Amino acid sequence: MTKARERGRDTRYTHYLHPRWWPTWLAIFIMWAAARLPLRWQWWLGEKLGELTWRFASKRRHITDVNIRLCFPELTENQKQALVRQSFRANGIGVMELGLAWFRDPASYLPMTNVYGLEHLDEALARGKGVLLLGGHYSTLDLGGSLVTEYINADVMQRDHNNPLINAVMTRARERRYGQVLDARNLRGLLRQLKKNRIVWYATDQDYGRKDIVFAPFFDVPAGSITATSRIAKSSGCAVVPFSHFRRTDVPGYDIFFQAPLENFPSGDDLADATLVNRTIENEIRKQPDQYLWMHRRFKTRPNPGDPSLYDRT
Repeated sequence: MTKARERGRDTRYTHYLHPRWWPTWLAIFIMWAAARLPLRWQWWLGEKLGELTWRFASKRRHITDVNIRLCFPELTENQKQALVRQSFRANGIGVMELGLAWFRDPASYLPMTNVYGLEHLDEALARGKGVLLLGGHYSTLDLGGSLVTEYINADVMQRDHNNPLINAVMTRARERRYGQVLDARNLRGLLRQLKKNRIVWYATDQDYGRKDIVFAPFFDVPAGSITATSRIAKSSGCAVVPFSHFRRTDVPGYDIFFQAPLENFPSGDDLADATLVNRTIENEIRKQPDQYLWMHRRFKTRPNPGDPSLYDRT
């Protein structure tokens, strides 16, 4: 049994030999093979994959279009459409980078990686209460996490993939990079790691439903925002350090950013805390807005349950 198996996770490959798993194994092999290509080729293939998805995945294109219209009303119509298309290209590259994160040693990409703000992390660790890395769902999600583990020792909170075999591959890859791979619902495990003065990667920027949320502005749009970040910080006394990672578009490479720990957090006001968290993530997204996961229905949960969905097609 692997150390990352929680809540029924099964990461033993021998349990996925039945023919029904063969199509998934084929997809995994293609990812493994593509990860051996030069980085520029992978980016090119990723852009082509993103273009295909943009053309044929009409539902995801509609969601992305709605999100960008809501979050960037100041853009012209042409600029909005261009950002939608660029977002699909960036996330196509992100799919290719999964192979790098899962099947390659990220140390080989350190010469093309820049890290900013590690002193903020050192300052936070010196407090002795653990560090919650406030991450986001950027298209460099797995590769950025793999790269950062070359600089720090960290654990990660993981929302399991719906496909058990993909989840097994993803979990085993993350096990090699992180100390602990914790189920996203395992707050007790998270608090135990923080008590050991560990660093734990944690993302709050998706819509998780109506439970334990407040509606805080995200790009000036009311968004269901979980209050767990405040509760974790209050229970543990940990520092909350914003963290982001992006690929450079001029020359192949990656940038990793650590910001100063959030001040006066938690404040005792869930709405104020969630507003600060959302604004912090928003500021990071604005560095490379096309590299964010706009395909997710971030505003799915409405303040008034009777309000029509923002994603209904008219």
